[in-house]
Amino acid sequence: MSTPTPAQLSASSFVNSSRGRTAGVALGLLLSAGPLLAQTATPAPAQASPEAKSLGRITGSVQSATTKEPVEFATVALLAKGTERAVLASACDDKGHFELRNVPAGEYTLSVSFVGYQPQRQAVTVTTAQPVLQLPPVLLATTTTQLGEVKVTGERELVESKVDRLVYNADKDLTNAGGTAADVLQKAPLLTVDLDGNLQLRGSSNIRVLINGKPSTLLATNLAEALKQIPADQIKSVEVITAPSAKYDAEGTAGVVNIILKKSTLEGMNGNVNAGVSNRNGFVGVNLNRRKGKLGINSSLGTNPFYNLARSVGRRTDYLSDTTQSQLQQTGRFTNMGLGGWGQLGIDYDLTPKDVLSFGVQGNYRAYVNDRSQFTSYQLFRTDESAQRRLFVDEYNRDIETRDGNGNVDVNFGYTKTLAKPKQELSVLGLYSLNAGHTRYQLDQQRGEYTDYREKSFNDSRNREITLQADYVQPIDSTQTLETGLKTIMRHVDSDYRIDADSLDGRGYRPVPARSNEFGYDQNVYAGYASYGFALGKKWTFKGGARLEHTRIDGKFLSSGTQLQTDYTNLAPNVQAAWTVTPDHTLKLSYSRRIQRPGIWYLNPYINTSDRRNVSAGNPNLNAELTDAYELTYTTFVKKSSVTFSGYWRQTNNAIESVARLVPGSDILPTADTTRILYTTYRNLARNSSYGLSAFGSTKLTPKWSLSGNVNVYWRQVNSPALGLSNSGGMFNFNLNSSWQFEKGWSAQFFAFGNSRQVALQGRTSGYRMYSLGAKKEFWDKKANVVVSVINPFNRILAFRNELSSPSFESVNNAYFYNRQIRVSFSYRFGKLDNGPSRPKKSIQNDDQKQGGGGNG
Repeated sequence: MSTPTPAQLSASSFVNSSRGRTAGVALGLLLSAGPLLAQTATPAPAQASPEAKSLGRITGSVQSATTKEPVEFATVALLAKGTERAVLASACDDKGHFELRNVPAGEYTLSVSFVGYQPQRQAVTVTTAQPVLQLPPVLLATTTTQLGEVKVTGERELVESKVDRLVYNADKDLTNAGGTAADVLQKAPLLTVDLDGNLQLRGSSNIRVLINGKPSTLLATNLAEALKQIPADQIKSVEVITAPSAKYDAEGTAGVVNIILKKSTLEGMNGNVNAGVSNRNGFVGVNLNRRKGKLGINSSLGTNPFYNLARSVGRRTDYLSDTTQSQLQQTGRFTNMGLGGWGQLGIDYDLTPKDVLSFGVQGNYRAYVNDRSQFTSYQLFRTDESAQRRLFVDEYNRDIETRDGNGNVDVNFGYTKTLAKPKQELSVLGLYSLNAGHTRYQLDQQRGEYTDYREKSFNDSRNREITLQADYVQPIDSTQTLETGLKTIMRHVDSDYRIDADSLDGRGYRPVPARSNEFGYDQNVYAGYASYGFALGKKWTFKGGARLEHTRIDGKFLSSGTQLQTDYTNLAPNVQAAWTVTPDHTLKLSYSRRIQRPGIWYLNPYINTSDRRNVSAGNPNLNAELTDAYELTYTTFVKKSSVTFSGYWRQTNNAIESVARLVPGSDILPTADTTRILYTTYRNLARNSSYGLSAFGSTKLTPKWSLSGNVNVYWRQVNSPALGLSNSGGMFNFNLNSSWQFEKGWSAQFFAFGNSRQVALQGRTSGYRMYSLGAKKEFWDKKANVVVSVINPFNRILAFRNELSSPSFESVNNAYFYNRQIRVSFSYRFGKLDNGPSRPKKSIQNDDQKQGGGGNG
């Protein structure tokens, strides 16, 4: 076998640029193509001194010449002087650092290369007097192709498999044009988004979702609605992290999802305009960026109107005694129409080459009007040996108009100091986040032709977070690193809710004190962590750490004076071990303990009575969940393909579950009606176990045809000894992405997603599927494009079935969403785009609250 050339090694780094050092070098040894392959110079030995047996070491780093950012996984080869023979070869780590060990004394040429950059060479000499060389940063200039005013470097894969995460590059998926964050996330590996917009990772909704690595109060209230507020064209990529290290908050038992928004790092003035329309929504947005020297400013502004239709059919049977039961039948329709807005401004400034200051503010607002009409028929029966006798009938129709508005503002700052040693770094970060929402509904109830009852509901909420964080990285030597940090999160939540009712007795609307209150809630979290990583030889790497968190909670019902106070301390250990079996095969084993604190959606005690036969509320007495998570992962690379298999087990002993039970109406509502209603809330009363296998793969079948997909199969078992309930079942989900590049600026993409039925403590929800096809045409020197896409073209309606059961009732609800869509979007880029400096990606990561939920307003 011939000795690999630097070009071959560089090509290997391109094929596996995100997969680590060993995979890149190994594939480079296998590649047989490269511009230097034709050279036939006879290898000559290194001009070493007689003391060549004394072995030395060469260390350094590789940076972009324009941005001064690390070049991850660049290929570094040590050539015998005057030849193309590689004496030693390695690849940079994810920080751009490299190390060549066991270097014989002699004169060499150091060759550094990576796809998308111009190769760089320099002479180096190792002597017995100076066996260790610490080189200054090697600067690589980018290789660009000029397209009008736009410069394009390399292409990223749609989905990348990295050491500790999967990355879905949303900006490479043309079918996302015109959608929202909810549309983007359902295409990311291991994630599912149901028809209501609820997000799950491997079947668990216990996820912490971040924006640019930072928390946001936008995501701490109603996650499903929040994801609809972020336009898809603002999203660069989505990171899925299933085994976060101790540096992350201990929250998020299933893992962390990080949404990376687009940010320009190009010199000069540039931007883009996006617009589109579909039969369900529309959007208009503009991004404007300016960078000159040490100062960079990026901004965006946009709006997106939307419109939805759905209908529902429900039936519930209540078993009140051996001879008495009731039946509830409901049919309804609703329309949902609203408008969202988004704005962002970011500033970063290089104080010195080693000191970077950043500041950012982003805000959004979403408002909608939901018009719903629901017919209810409630009948009470008694059955004896001879016949069934109807005892009571209650039939009425309710017209409900709900108006909801939610606004959010995040202000963040950051300071990063690069210290003397390579990888040694100190960062200080701060965040102020405020979310304010208000919900109003007007209810009119008719019996026959007459209105006999009216009701108004008012619920104002506010969620404020202040976060301070400091992190320090201390390299001990080339194989050992220590990371430490401190963090505090101070949260304050207010919820003021009131019900006014009019019984049409001439008194008009009157307050209902029993259904009104004001709730204040403070949650302070104080945390510290330490993490230690080291390598044993070339095949084993280990990382272990622990995070200590103390939580203090103070809650108070201001109207009644009832108080809630608690505090607890949790230790969350984390251990990871990786074994590079061969350069193309890696095994990784991890264990972590995670904590899931309930968010305001679960805690808010507001009682939603818009449907008085099905009432829901949050529970301010919820405790945090604790989960132990184990995972074994195997990754292999073959040329332009990668495959990752994972086996996992999650165990939660005090899981928060939604619980529905029959209660007399008079127990919850200020009414004399003692007929049964279904009351749903949340409680810590279940043991939840999940065992699963997942697989992800990506490949390029041809130079113009890419294919990627993942499948997740798991078994869930949930039981509650306190309620005498248990349920279990096997489930799966999958997605498939395929893209084609044609001639003359044409491209196409196909996406398919499927989710099986889901198991809950008291029932099951049905599965569903979605698919889309898009075509893209680029023109005006690739500065503009038009995308046409269709979603579920052969299915006008998506059906969603929810089943609940207990010894005292059985309930089935079917919802039908009109989901067929056709979208047309246009995008135009303008300005002179030259490569400029990219800034350190330091950010706050509050992954510490259970989000989502449903049922209460």
